Amino acid sequence: MQPRSRERILGNLESIYREAYERAKAAGDRERMFDLDSSYQREQLILEVLLDVRDALLTEKPSDQTPLDKLQVLRRLTRLK
Repeated sequence: MQPRSRERILGNLESIYREAYERAKAAGDRERMFDLDSSYQREQLILEVLLDVRDALLTEKPSDQTPLDKLQVLRRLTRLK
């Protein structure tokens, strides 16, 4: 099974937030618009990090990886530089 593409996932996120933002804009709810904008940026960042982790786990010899190997990949991703 192929994982969903990064573009598709981020596009779905944008679509969901855009619909809610347009509804708030039509209602003249500036506070809601601001909240949605902030939430979208936060969610986008979180998703991008999770997608980076997914991509790293999938690109490093997936058939040969043990659970310990996968943990090492995560450790390298999270190590402060």
